[in-house]
Amino acid sequence: MLKSILRKSAKRALAPLAVAICLSFSSPAAQALDPIMPFSEVQQGMTGTAYTVVDSSREIRTFDVDIINGIGRGKGETPLIMARAYGPVVEQAGGILQGMSGSPVYVDGRLIGAVALGYKDMTPYTFFITPIEEMTKLWALPDNKNKTHIKSFDLKKYQEDKEKEAEKKASEKEETASQETAKKSEASGKSEDKKALEAALEKNAPAEADGKAEAATAEAKENPAGATAKPEEAKETPADSKEKGAAAKAEPAASEDKSAEKNAEKKDLLYLSGFSGGGIDFLQKKLPVGAYTIVPVSAPGLSDENTTYNPILPPGSSVGVAVAYGDFSISGVGTVTATDGKKILAFGHSFLHRGNVNYFMTDADVYGTIAGVSAGMKIAGVGNIIGRINQDRDAGIAGILGEYPSVVPVRVHVKDETLGRDVNYTSTVAYDEDLLPTLSSVIAYGAISKTSDTVSEATAKVSFSIRTNAVPSGKFERSNMFYSKADVGQVAVGELMQAVGIICTNTDQESDILDVKVDIDIDGTRKTASILSAVPDKKTAKPGETVKFTTTIKPYRKDKETLVIPYKVPENQPAGTLHLDVRGGGFVPTVSPLLILAQAGSDGVALDAPAKETTADQLKELKDTSRNNVITIAPGAPSQPLSDKEKRRLLENAKKAAEEAKKNPPAHKVELLKDEGDSAEKPGVTNFETGYIVDNVVRTTLKIEKK
Repeated sequence: MLKSILRKSAKRALAPLAVAICLSFSSPAAQALDPIMPFSEVQQGMTGTAYTVVDSSREIRTFDVDIINGIGRGKGETPLIMARAYGPVVEQAGGILQGMSGSPVYVDGRLIGAVALGYKDMTPYTFFITPIEEMTKLWALPDNKNKTHIKSFDLKKYQEDKEKEAEKKASEKEETASQETAKKSEASGKSEDKKALEAALEKNAPAEADGKAEAATAEAKENPAGATAKPEEAKETPADSKEKGAAAKAEPAASEDKSAEKNAEKKDLLYLSGFSGGGIDFLQKKLPVGAYTIVPVSAPGLSDENTTYNPILPPGSSVGVAVAYGDFSISGVGTVTATDGKKILAFGHSFLHRGNVNYFMTDADVYGTIAGVSAGMKIAGVGNIIGRINQDRDAGIAGILGEYPSVVPVRVHVKDETLGRDVNYTSTVAYDEDLLPTLSSVIAYGAISKTSDTVSEATAKVSFSIRTNAVPSGKFERSNMFYSKADVGQVAVGELMQAVGIICTNTDQESDILDVKVDIDIDGTRKTASILSAVPDKKTAKPGETVKFTTTIKPYRKDKETLVIPYKVPENQPAGTLHLDVRGGGFVPTVSPLLILAQAGSDGVALDAPAKETTADQLKELKDTSRNNVITIAPGAPSQPLSDKEKRRLLENAKKAAEEAKKNPPAHKVELLKDEGDSAEKPGVTNFETGYIVDNVVRTTLKIEKK
C-alpha cells in the first residue's frame, strides 16, 4: 500500500519536471521536403490527394483531385495545372474555398504543387495548381530584409531564459519533494521504496520525453504529406470519392477550356482585426488590398506568450502571414504546401506581391467555412508568432520557422473628451520600409475611428514621437492641432505618415526605428479662431529689443480673447522698415521665403545651388514647421511693392548670411535615444501656443533704428 502511494507521489512530483524536460528534448526532428513530381511529368487523367484544414479541430483533412491538364502559359509566367476536386470534404465545404490557398496536392505519393487559383463566377470545384518546382525557387532568392541595427528586445532569448528559470524552479521543487519523501521513507524503514523514487526521478522523466519524441517522429514517417488526417479518410480510394463526388464532376465541358485561366482569381482573403468600418475603408484606400475580400476577425493580444519557439507546421496545416499584429492586425491565412527543415512554402500565390519582405509568420485557427453560390470562404484568424515570411512572390510565399522579423511597436493613446473614452492600443508592425509609413498611420487612424466612432465635425490634438537614429538626438517629436468638418482622423495622421516616410526613404543609409508613440485628444467641437488685430507696444525698436504685441482673437462662437505676445527683433536686423506677419502657424504666407530670410537677417543657404537635404534636415524642417494652433510673428510681405533699391539691399543681406553659414556649418553628431528638448526658434520668428487653430493673418510694421 505504502509503495503504491509513494509511486503516485513520485508521478505527481515528476510532472512539472517532465514538462520542462520536454521543452528542451522533445522538439521534433525537422521534416525534409517530400518527393516531388515535376510539372513535365503531370499528365491529364491523373488522380491525386490534397490536404487542408477546414474546421477548428486543426485536423488535416483530405479530398480527391482529378488532373485536367497542364497549362504552359506565356514566357516568364508561372505555369499552372488545371484540376477538379471531389469527395466529402469539399462537398461539405461547398468547393475549393478562399483560404485553401497552398493546400498541397500529391499524386502517387509525390507533391505536384499547391491549390492556388479558382474560376471567377464558375464552378468552385475546378481550380488551378501552382507547380511545386516554381515554389521551391523561392528558397534560393536573395534575402536582404530584416537588417535593422538597433539592439532591440530579444524575444527568443527572453523566452529561453523564462524556460530555464521555470526548469530551475521545478528542479528545486522536485529536490525538496524528494528529500521530504526520503525522510518519511527512511523513518518508516522503507528503503526499497526510497530507491524506487530516486530511480524514477533520474530515469522516468527523460524516458517519457523521449517516448513523445519517438512517437512524433514515427507519425511523420508514416505520413509523407505530414498530415494528421484520420486513417479511414487517408485510405479512402479515388473510386469511393469519385462516386460521392459525381455531381461535382458533372461540369460543362466549356469549364475545362484552357483559356478560362484568364478569369482565375486568388483563393485567399485578407483578415483584419481591431478595425471599425471607417478604419477598414481608410486601410483599403492606403494599402494595395483591392483584390482581396476583407474579413473582420478577432486576433490574440500582444504578449511574449504569443510567440512559439518550437513550432510544427506539416504540409496541409494552416499558416498565417501578418504585416501588423496586436490590437490592430492585418493578415492573411492559407495553407502550408511544403517544408524542408525550418523552411516552409505556402499559399501558391502572392500575399501582397512585394518580393523580398519581412512579415510575421504565425500559426492559425480555422473557425469554419461558408459556402457561396460560386465560391465560399474559410473563416480563420492568425495565432502565435512562429517565424518570419521573407519572400512574397507570384508563385507563393516562403518563410523560416523560428526566425523572427525586425519589428516596430506602434503605441496609440486616444482620449475622446466628448464621449469620455480613454483607450491605449498597441500593435507591432513588421519592419518594412515600403509599408511602415502607411501602416503606422493606418493604425493611428484605426485607433481614432474606433474610439470616437464618428466622422462628423471634430478637433484633434496630436503628439507623436519616433525613436530613431535618423536624427542626431535619437528621437523625433512633433505635435499639432487639426480641425475638420468631417473625419478629422484622416487629416490628423498626415504628419505621422510624412515623418515615418522621410525616415524610411533615407537616401544615405537604412535608418532604424525603435518605436512609434502617438497621443491623440479628440474634441467633438470646432476649436478655431481668427486674429482681429495685433498692436505693438511701441512703433520703433532697436535690434535685440523685445516688442509686445497685444493680439485680439475671436474663437468660433465664443467671446473675444486678448493675448500679449512678445517678439524679439533679431540682433542683426538692418535699420529700416520691418514688415511682420501675425498669423496662424498653419497659414501659409504669400511672400518669397528669400525676402523673409533677408529681412530677418538670419542664416540661409546658397542662392545658386541649394545644398542637398539630408534625412535629418528634412525631419528638422518638419519639426520647425509652425503648428496650426500657434500664432506666429515673423517677417512677412510688405504692404506696398518694394523698390529696386530695397530689393537689392535684401538680396545682399541674404547672400552674406548664406556665406557665413557655409563658413561655420553646424556639427552633426548622433546620440541615439537621448531625450530631445524643444528646438530653439529661428531669429526673428516667435511662436505663441494657443488652444485654437488660428486661420488667418494680419500685417503690421516696426521701424528699426541703428543699434
